[in-house]
Amino acid sequence: MILVPIGSGKVGSCLVKFLMSNKFKIAIFSSGSGSNFEAIVKAKIPNVEVCFLFCNVEDAFVLERAKNLGIQTIILSHKGYKLRKEYEEKIISLINEYNLDLIVLAGFKRILSPFFTGKFQNKIINLHPSLLPAFTGLHAPRQALEYGAKFTGCTVHFVDDGIDTGPIIMQGLVSIDQEDDEDSLISKINSKEHEILPKSIELLSLNKFIIEGRKVFLKD
Repeated sequence: MILVPIGSGKVGSCLVKFLMSNKFKIAIFSSGSGSNFEAIVKAKIPNVEVCFLFCNVEDAFVLERAKNLGIQTIILSHKGYKLRKEYEEKIISLINEYNLDLIVLAGFKRILSPFFTGKFQNKIINLHPSLLPAFTGLHAPRQALEYGAKFTGCTVHFVDDGIDTGPIIMQGLVSIDQEDDEDSLISKINSKEHEILPKSIELLSLNKFIIEGRKVFLKD
């Protein structure tokens, strides 16, 4: 485990700053390049504080983005843990003191178990590159192309005990053109993701949603 504080200050002083903040405190979990992580930070969402980036891949490019943006990082590889629960218990022990309002999964390449999600009910959101419930799982843009879909997009949803099954918060639509390949379609979807993910976080920070079972409504 590696904990990297902002600048050269002590970790303890960073924690005190977070705990005393009145802002809506979020953490972003990411394992890859981190374009959505960067989009969230650069959006400078009013009243939202990005407390840290959590990453389970020690050489992920998202860590370079976090360094350049001045965001604290927690790096904890899952490879040293035989049991998923042990790994998730360690994550919880590291993040509990931040009193997070929201965990944002943005390219986090680990499935969180019901043990973890149950600790943060309606406090974890995920971004999926399709219009759920269509094309769940891996390689969603490729699935859309192979199926011959005319439209696809991206979905921000709450995380429940299933995979890509939680209540839908917001969706963004993109068209699939005849000349599109997987790379061009992913690029289209990424652009839309950079719009709807920060917007979803902003609305959640303002308590603008009502959850009724599987349905999420925007308050008047």
